[in-house]
Amino acid sequence: MPSSAVLPPSSRGPAQAELLDFVRHVAADAELIASLPLDPKGRTWVRLDGPGGSEAWLIGWPPGSGTGWHDHADSIGAFVTATGELTEHSLAAPLPTEGWTSLELTDGVDRTRRLPAGRGRSFGRHHVHEVLNESSHAPAVSVHAYYPPLPRIRRYSRTGRMLRLERVEHPEDWQ
Repeated sequence: MPSSAVLPPSSRGPAQAELLDFVRHVAADAELIASLPLDPKGRTWVRLDGPGGSEAWLIGWPPGSGTGWHDHADSIGAFVTATGELTEHSLAAPLPTEGWTSLELTDGVDRTRRLPAGRGRSFGRHHVHEVLNESSHAPAVSVHAYYPPLPRIRRYSRTGRMLRLERVEHPEDWQ
């Protein structure tokens, strides 16, 4: 069987750039963004149909909310802030994908991005990050897309340089 590198794009699913274009387009749909019910106490979300078999989510973030450290396993993804501002903390180093429960991170792997409305990013497989609405008063809304649809999310805790795998969630845990 040929590798996915030589298959036509339609056989591989959408690339990171296509997911980023999609979430940018959706984030610019003011009527759709305004239709998301916001909860002042917890995140809200609505599943959307993404391009090429991807899954997409419209997510509302109350002030002070966040995801905690996690990855999206074997999925690539993209997200854009539609309203408000989000902050992403990420690790700029590949981590082993299996066979560990705690790692000591080296200096220089931390990255922080501020993502005001209209800004976003794409990411590859096993991208470890946390996303936060650090505002004390303003909600935020963002659009996310993943391909393949999320097979699992690994949740981590972090204390200083120590990153620990806490649990693995599957689609039935969040849908």
